[in-house]
Amino acid sequence: MFRSHCKFTVSLVIYKNDIGEIEPVIKGVLDSPCTRFYIVDNGSDPRIAADIAALNSPRITYIPLENRGFGAGHNAAIRQSIADGVPFHMIVNPDISFLPGTLEKIVTFLAETPDAGLVMPKTLNTDGSLQYNCKLVPTPADLIFKRFLPDFMKRKRMRYFMMQEYAHDTVLEVPYLCGCFMAFRNSILEKTGLFDERFFLYPEDIDLTRRIWHSGFRALYFPGAEVIHAHAQASYKSAKMLWCHISNMIRYFNKWGWFYDPLRKELNRRILAANAEKKEKREK
Repeated sequence: MFRSHCKFTVSLVIYKNDIGEIEPVIKGVLDSPCTRFYIVDNGSDPRIAADIAALNSPRITYIPLENRGFGAGHNAAIRQSIADGVPFHMIVNPDISFLPGTLEKIVTFLAETPDAGLVMPKTLNTDGSLQYNCKLVPTPADLIFKRFLPDFMKRKRMRYFMMQEYAHDTVLEVPYLCGCFMAFRNSILEKTGLFDERFFLYPEDIDLTRRIWHSGFRALYFPGAEVIHAHAQASYKSAKMLWCHISNMIRYFNKWGWFYDPLRKELNRRILAANAEKKEKREK
């Protein structure tokens, strides 16, 4: 049951989106009891501004910004959520949709799990199949293999990297949760910091997930709520986005370490061991 103390805000970052593209996620958010819905327009497009104003919702705050990236856009909303004393905040992608009651389930689970700083729901493809968005903190080889090797050469490694051997119908501890949908406890973000704005796009979710873990809190996959993610995989279709992906991953590895990253190794090992122990207990 959703309780009044589980107040939450939501942010959506858009860039050159048509209103039709984001109608499903807008409807889903406004059908929930969110306190405030921040729509951050990194394109500062007067056309989309007029379309959003026409929705005539007092809970929507439209924020036009210069495009400084995905994380910077969401940070503008998160800072306001924290300033307003709201305990929880969710970020959603423009290509996310979900059924009524979904956000309430997620924030209730987060509220009832006091050591959780970050929660992500089960994510499905548009055909209903599972999208594997629970991952280990990557090595450079993981990303190179995933992007450039044929399936038969990388299948075993990718199964391990994407935690596919674990049952995705149970709560999992996860070293790296995908940024397409994240639910945060704001008090923990105040301690860990928000998205690192040096990353324009792509690795900001890896960076923030591991910072939450390194601060002593947990990042959890919660299958009790489901969302649909029409994953565009822009870097597979555009040379410009591929370069954006590569350049930002270089920044990420420059920050944390390329081949020598003891925190990565320890975090992956510890979380896999914890999940394996829970799996063993369930099977007894």
